[in-house]
Amino acid sequence: MASMTAILRTVRSSSFPLLIRRCANKQLKFKICDKLSQYRMLTMTQCYGSQNKPTSTETLNLDSWKNVLRSGTQSATDQEESDAQEESSIESMQKLVDVWRLAGKSVPDSISKEELEELLKLPTKSSRRKYLKELMFKEFRKKSRERKKLERQKLRSEMEIKTEKINTYILKFFRKSEDCLNSWRTVQSMIHGQPLVYDMVYDRYMSQKEIENTISQLMISEGFNRSSADPFHIHFCNLQPGGPYHRELVKRYQEAWDKILITATEKSHVDIFPRDRLVYLTADSPNVLKELDHDKIYIIGAFVDKSQKTGVSLGNAKRLKLATARLPLDNYLKWDIGAKNLTLNQMIEILMTVKDKGDWKSALSFVPTRKHTGYLETSLSQKDKWERRVVGGHQKTSSSSTNPKQSKLWGQQNKQAN
Repeated sequence: MASMTAILRTVRSSSFPLLIRRCANKQLKFKICDKLSQYRMLTMTQCYGSQNKPTSTETLNLDSWKNVLRSGTQSATDQEESDAQEESSIESMQKLVDVWRLAGKSVPDSISKEELEELLKLPTKSSRRKYLKELMFKEFRKKSRERKKLERQKLRSEMEIKTEKINTYILKFFRKSEDCLNSWRTVQSMIHGQPLVYDMVYDRYMSQKEIENTISQLMISEGFNRSSADPFHIHFCNLQPGGPYHRELVKRYQEAWDKILITATEKSHVDIFPRDRLVYLTADSPNVLKELDHDKIYIIGAFVDKSQKTGVSLGNAKRLKLATARLPLDNYLKWDIGAKNLTLNQMIEILMTVKDKGDWKSALSFVPTRKHTGYLETSLSQKDKWERRVVGGHQKTSSSSTNPKQSKLWGQQNKQAN
């Protein structure tokens, strides 16, 4: 061993390594250097192993290692709890929205505290992304409306410059007087008018967006009712304080919520009015509303259904053992496709027109034309029914085959029958 170490020292200090490298470059056979290098590596490996070999005097303290592991586990648990607490805070939601905005995802430019609280209630990441996307589209529509409003104001100012200025003092006085007159009529209807009930028990069937659409339609309905000549006495029944309906109404009306001329109560309509006077209006009812009875109290479900859940309001009316009815859409309109569900503001417009004029045809003009293909000729159809009844159903007559004498005879006999 000692002789071999001396040989290695001699080789290292001499020019022998240079000779080995030259032989390797010229690809010559030189077996001595290979053996010496292998022996050198083995010797160094043995020395390195002997240096790192633990001595017999060293002992392993298991208690200290257990304490280290326990402290590491406890720190990891504390870290997870702090992360969960951070994720469940509004500040973390704000940071998450900011990060997603920087990443180029569909998030709004600004978000309120109420929206962050609503975002915090959502359990999954996909639902949060969907909610933020809806807020982004809502913000985009709001900015679009503001831009169009500014464009209209700019156009109006340009027109005012070109034309002569008009004194609007009398117009302002007229509008103020008109508002006072409408308020007085509404107050009179709350004392002597016919009640119209909005049933607000359908919040569990709607999403947040559908609830917002419902409140928008209710606000339009309240404004239309207040501006009519003979308004209804509107009741918001089953309106729970702090519920989804109430929160959205207070958010929209703000300070004016306590001043609007309606009756808002958390009681049910069956606890306020007698059951024999209540009629629940639903599109799923088998009964057709032929005429508006001024002694009845009609109920409309405050329900916007994008997924068209059939039978919800009808089931609620049957559970309460109330009479039901639907509008005579099939008797006056060519309704080929689509559901017969109307918005809340369309319902009050139709009922108000029938109440004032008693004409279903003019009342159903508030139905959007995209839902039907035209009006039925109701007078001719009634005439055909009378002629079928006279001849016993054996002979059918059309509107084109009737002469003036038959029409006159039909009119006289129809008056006698009535």
